[in-house]
Amino acid sequence: MANPVQTQAASAAAATAVAARQLTASGEANQYLTFTLGGEMFAVGILNVKEIIEYGSLTEIPMMPIFIRGVINLRGAVVPVIDLAARFGGKTTAIGRRTCIVIVELQQEEGHHDVGIMVDAVSEVLEIPGKEIEPPPAFGARIRTDFIAGMGKVNQKFVIILDIMRVLSVDEMATIANIGGASPQAIEAAAAN
Repeated sequence: MANPVQTQAASAAAATAVAARQLTASGEANQYLTFTLGGEMFAVGILNVKEIIEYGSLTEIPMMPIFIRGVINLRGAVVPVIDLAARFGGKTTAIGRRTCIVIVELQQEEGHHDVGIMVDAVSEVLEIPGKEIEPPPAFGARIRTDFIAGMGKVNQKFVIILDIMRVLSVDEMATIANIGGASPQAIEAAAAN
């Protein structure tokens, strides 16, 4: 019997790959991977999404901010995992059977970095036309408004479209880059202490 998280992650990853091909062909950046976090629907641009994996064991790193849950070994690469709920100023995410990690690729001047973001559940890939995206609210949002790229209208509801480069800002990227540069042996030694 297939694990529901694996089935969900596999179907979402397949949809992501198809959407990325369509996005490249059309040249329009209006497709988003949607996911739930704390009962709210969020989205990130599909071009940032590299893959979706089942939540697995993390190696915790001492003395890191609460929103950096740890690192995972992704095919030999050390990838930091960010708890979005904690990053947004809330409590750390409770691990459920649909919890998964979305691997996003962030472009920087010195190259690219892969970062995992913990989400409660991946939903689907949606196409949201530009005319259906409103500017971020000036107030009243549960997260910092500079984290919001826009509010997409989907089926008479709003989806919060994240500005992933702001969510993972320069300060946090410096911390993440330091984690990414650590050897697996150093990380294992730190986690053992």
